[in-house]
Amino acid sequence: MNLRLAFCVLLLGPLALAARAEAVSCPDLAAAVQVGTCPAEEELRHTYTGYCSDDARMYRGDSDVCADYRRYRKLKNVVLWESADGVFQGYVSCDLPAATLRQAKVAAMTVAKQGKITRLVCSYGDGLALTYRTRAECKVQGAGNCAADAGACTANCN
Repeated sequence: MNLRLAFCVLLLGPLALAARAEAVSCPDLAAAVQVGTCPAEEELRHTYTGYCSDDARMYRGDSDVCADYRRYRKLKNVVLWESADGVFQGYVSCDLPAATLRQAKVAAMTVAKQGKITRLVCSYGDGLALTYRTRAECKVQGAGNCAADAGACTANCN
């Protein structure tokens, strides 16, 4: 009996994995949700002093952002947003009005590996992007350029 079970697992195992393939599409930002709160101006000014007074950062030459408070503010004045289902996430500038974000249309989808993690990045233009992270292998359908057809921003992950 155990030999039969092992044979079935070996024979049907690859089919079960193929059946688990998932199509992932870029989210519509009209339903996106802001997860956190934007930092207050006082908080940004306070953290600017601490962040930019770190001697180790200065000696590494990592002081570009500290040359001007406006650069620091652009880097740190962000808040986490996610798709309605919570699958895609990204940090968005607090200077971008929510209404503008919700009207943004997907322009491209790309795939990148970061160690064992696959990152599906949906770009909406002007530096606005939401990312889906998975351990599955993903491949974008077509060229990933979906400015003309938002439905083309789909990837198969298995």
